[in-house]
Amino acid sequence: MGKDKIAKKNQKLINLIKHLHGLVENDDIEKQRQSQEQMGMIFGTARDTQYREVDISGMAGEWVSMERAHLKKYVILHCHGGGYATGSSTYARNLTSKLADVANMDVLCFDYRLAPEYPYPAALEDGVKAWNYLLSQGYDAENIVITGDSAGGNLALALTLTLMEEKRCLPAGLVLLSPWTDMTASGESYQTKAALDPILDMEYMDIIVSAYAGDCDLQNPLISPVFGKFEGFPPTYIQVGENEILLSDSMELARVMEEAQVLVKLDVFEGMWHVFQMTPLKTAKDAMNRVAEFVYEVLGV
Repeated sequence: MGKDKIAKKNQKLINLIKHLHGLVENDDIEKQRQSQEQMGMIFGTARDTQYREVDISGMAGEWVSMERAHLKKYVILHCHGGGYATGSSTYARNLTSKLADVANMDVLCFDYRLAPEYPYPAALEDGVKAWNYLLSQGYDAENIVITGDSAGGNLALALTLTLMEEKRCLPAGLVLLSPWTDMTASGESYQTKAALDPILDMEYMDIIVSAYAGDCDLQNPLISPVFGKFEGFPPTYIQVGENEILLSDSMELARVMEEAQVLVKLDVFEGMWHVFQMTPLKTAKDAMNRVAEFVYEVLGV
């Protein structure tokens, strides 16, 4: 296939993604949350997969497990995306179902409190609560991998930085899918990829930054993890799409981690967009298989 045909095919795909994303966008944040719940129930629920509600000290969560023999010693703690203002464990099923399948282990996703009703540090506090819950269930920290997409990637980083600050045991590794790491939006991709990104734009980013961070210092590493100190941080695998405004967030995070001698791997997927792993595309399947390889590697499975 020639380059022109590939370009046209990619543009059609991007237009389709824009249309599908528009189905859950709504100026009324509560309606947007409800639309995401419905999308997660319809398109995220997978065959041969069990979904179990769990109460985590008053916070709702969901266990996702394969209905087959699978690894019980290890677990994935998933932080869902949604700009800290939307999203839930139900909406996250597009990812948690895939994670449970490719890694062949249980996944716990938790419904942290959302902005603007609950701004920073509510979500981070809930992340710590979810971590403590797993330890209370008998999981060793070295047998846990934390994953997160978009704002969930931000939360996964902030959670691990908090554990480091408190000199607590750390997870075996992190997997970050299109992580939001810099709320100051200092990376060049916020401009260079603006016309290509079918999901995110600066108007939306400004709204959710204000809702979550308010008047807080945006260079606080627990708000913008890219400004953190990563010496001693667990191995980290980052996936990002070539055509998203958060591309710089991933690239700068990888650079900072490398300087801190963290074992970090960054994969940039050509022609892809924000959290493309949620789609049924072959590229998404290949990406999830790479996630499983990393998970097995850091867990020593």
